[in-house]
Amino acid sequence: MQNIESICVVGAGNMGHQISLCAAIAGFKVKCCDINEEILHRAGDFAENYLSERVAKGKLSEEAAQRTRANLSFTLSLEEAARNADLVIEAVLENLAIKREVFARLEKICPAHTIFATNSSYIVSSRLADATKRPGQVCNMHFFNPVLVMKLVEVVKGPHTTEETATAVMEVAKKMGKIPVLLQKEIYGFLVNRILTAIRSEALYLYDLGVASFEDIDRAVVHGLGHPMGPFQLLDLTGIDLSYHVHMERYRESGDPSHKPSPVIVEKYVKGEWGRKTGKGFYDYSANG
Repeated sequence: MQNIESICVVGAGNMGHQISLCAAIAGFKVKCCDINEEILHRAGDFAENYLSERVAKGKLSEEAAQRTRANLSFTLSLEEAARNADLVIEAVLENLAIKREVFARLEKICPAHTIFATNSSYIVSSRLADATKRPGQVCNMHFFNPVLVMKLVEVVKGPHTTEETATAVMEVAKKMGKIPVLLQKEIYGFLVNRILTAIRSEALYLYDLGVASFEDIDRAVVHGLGHPMGPFQLLDLTGIDLSYHVHMERYRESGDPSHKPSPVIVEKYVKGEWGRKTGKGFYDYSANG
């Protein structure tokens, strides 16, 4: 495998801009692209504020911050971001059709050696690989939110993924200061989310039944199980909209009504109460909240 030096991140949202910044800090040349100019501006502002704060706190030298700034750029053009990339990390909306369209476009832009990785937390790469002519160079590279804090990365081999591809992606994760785990086969939800989903589904079920308030369920999980935050706090952090889309995608795939999102998740999604990103989810994050 070639030495990976240049990374393209597709999607500058909450996950994408943090993946980009993390990779740039690690010394990779990173170009992050998005179709939304406002999101790109916010991503650039976040990177600048983060680096300045790290320097002010003595967590990062000014020289390292300057190197990171030189390594990182943002663009509206997928062609500009991907044409010289050794690795592409896709971090767009959790929607199969959109991801397949992105991979098909990347196939026409990228050099033959480029590896395609999806940050999807649920959509396995075998559902994307045939949108390209390089299935052996396609895999999942799943980061956790917030990327700049969470160490774990799940690298998932599909039946199409070569050992060389998996090894290269594992090495990139290590160079980014992450702790990668390798899944030798695809399974829905991978490792962590399968465990989290079981806990979250039961918590939502208990809440929908009126057994306890979401606050008390969170307290029980934190103080009884030792988790750093409860399932409803975690939903607010990762995004109730993401939970809605993941469950709807699973339902569209399976047709099983049990895979539909919880009634309260649907209600919150329709109201636009998506968690921290909107200022309100299960908890209120406004100035008066």
